[in-house]
Amino acid sequence: MLELRSVETRYGLSQVLFGMTLTVGEGEVVSLMGRNGMGKTTTIKSILGVTPPYAGEIHFFGNDIRSRKIFEIAKLGIGIVPEGRQVFSTLSVRENLIATAAIREGCKAAWTLDRIFELFPSLAARAKNLGSQLSGGEQQMLAIGRALMTNPKLLILDEATEGLSPLLRQEIWRVIGELKEEGQSILIVDKNIGALAELADRHYVIQKGRVIWQGDSAALKSDLAAVQAIVGV
Repeated sequence: MLELRSVETRYGLSQVLFGMTLTVGEGEVVSLMGRNGMGKTTTIKSILGVTPPYAGEIHFFGNDIRSRKIFEIAKLGIGIVPEGRQVFSTLSVRENLIATAAIREGCKAAWTLDRIFELFPSLAARAKNLGSQLSGGEQQMLAIGRALMTNPKLLILDEATEGLSPLLRQEIWRVIGELKEEGQSILIVDKNIGALAELADRHYVIQKGRVIWQGDSAALKSDLAAVQAIVGV
């Protein structure tokens, strides 16, 4: 579905990604791990066209998207749950969800308000509340719901559980697990190695803009100490 080949990205003269290579297959959940400042968010921005790479290739369903504009890439079916949630603070929960709603060609079970509220019952209870009136956990649920309302072929979550309480983290992992069971393709950035080892199919660990470890969950569990040493603070 998604393939990055030798991607190089920089901000001005400062290079961040050095030959970044990864893949996400249909129906796969793939994690991207690393310490802060190692290039995880830049990788996502490169995929989305926010910070286009100056070298390498990015393919989505076989189509080169490296030179496409941001809105064109979004229309292809890539949904993003950004770091920091970035919900529309002056819009209600309901308005946030319908603001970006889209039905994709070939979509078998479209996401609707009812389905989102079934996935996140707490959002249903606060449908008329403004985004600014929600807790951090509720805002993360709303950000996920908003991305799902675009009916993405690939869902990207940047720092999925950052800053959340243990209870709310469990709720987010529950939802991601349900999405996986439904066959949703997901690329997820998070630091919770234990949860990712149980949930994701494959993993990439990056350091200074390069992949330095990759493998499936069995390999991650057997090499847990080494990966924790790379990802931990």
